[in-house]
Amino acid sequence: MKRWVIAATLFAGPVWAAVGTGTPPTLSTGSAFLQGLLGLLIVLAALMLFFWFMRRFAPGQSGAQGVVKVVGGVMLSAREKVVVVEIGDTWLLLGVGGGQVNTLHTLPRPEGASMAPRTDPLTGFSDKLKEVLRRREG
Repeated sequence: MKRWVIAATLFAGPVWAAVGTGTPPTLSTGSAFLQGLLGLLIVLAALMLFFWFMRRFAPGQSGAQGVVKVVGGVMLSAREKVVVVEIGDTWLLLGVGGGQVNTLHTLPRPEGASMAPRTDPLTGFSDKLKEVLRRREG
């Protein structure tokens, strides 16, 4: 019984001392700033790790995967577009808009039509940005 009382006193002693003072512990402005900055860095690192995992392991839309392949498309307006989709040896011309997909035309795959590898749209943007920056400098 005495051991239990001694153990409870040793563990609860610091808690009683903090409660008895009536003043909460305060942080200096510098340490509060560093604590907030550290929290922000942890959140940003977690986001970067999440996006890296999504890019690395999420299934993407590449032209070589699956039976259905998007050959190309044209935006007609902000909400409507026309898309050519290849399924096996058949091409479908689809109208997409207003929450609906309509088949506009069906045709066999043209001879000599090859699936060009789809490029990332951001690479085109980065090339244009480099070109603009070069023009500004020169």
